[in-house]
Formats: sequence, structure tokens, C-alpha cells
Amino acid sequence: MKRLSTLFLIAFAAASFFSLAGCDKSDEKSGGPAEKAGATMGRAVDRAVEKAGPVMEKAGKALQEAGGKAKEEISEAIDNMRQGEKTSDDKK
Repeated sequence: MKRLSTLFLIAFAAASFFSLAGCDKSDEKSGGPAEKAGATMGRAVDRAVEKAGPVMEKAGKALQEAGGKAKEEISEAIDNMRQGEKTSDDKK
């Protein structure tokens, strides 16, 4: 989830930067080419974040699940090793 938050923060910063990069303090209503490019980039970043969000969340859940399974298997392997040590100690 931390990665997802970082991704959103970066996307927001990029969208803000590109949206404001072409801003001019003049009162022109049509906007210059830099302003139009910034607005286009901002919309593109917003769309990318909207589409990436659910995918990133799903990937995060899958990683958590895989981590839980790996933890269980490692614990089981350690228990098996400990039982093997007890069995060999009993034989001595």
C-alpha cells in the first residue's frame, strides 16, 4: 500500500507540474501552446492514475497473499526441521 501511495503522490505531482507549467499570469482566455500542452499532460496523467489504481491495488493484495503463503510454508519447514532434530536427539 505504501507503494501505491507513492505512485499516487508522484502522479499528482507530475499532473500538477505539467498543468501549471504552461500557466501564464496574463488574462488571455485562449491560453498558449505550453498551457494547452500542460493541460493535455495533466489529463493524461489523471487517466493513467485512474486506470492504474485498481490494478496496483489488486497486485498489492496478490503480493500480500503470496507473502502469507510463503510465511506459512517457511514456518512449516522450520517445524519439520525441529522435529527432525528432536528425532535424531532421541536416537542418541
